Amino acid sequence: MPEETKITGYKPLSDEQKALMNEIKAKGNELGALFDELFEREDVDKRSLSIAKTEAQTALMWANRAVAQPTTFC
Repeated sequence: MPEETKITGYKPLSDEQKALMNEIKAKGNELGALFDELFEREDVDKRSLSIAKTEAQTALMWANRAVAQPTTFC
């Protein structure tokens, strides 16, 4: 097994943490696909949907950070 590359500010992730992060990303991709479908509709407010998409991306980023628990600013 090759040695893992260390990422500055992050501790090595357990297999369970990796699985959690992959699950978060998979659910995020499902949500992203729904947003894409909604953007195709004429009866949807695009500005509100754009805000919803941005906020969802922010929430998913924070969910992943909650699992990874970085130790540095960025």
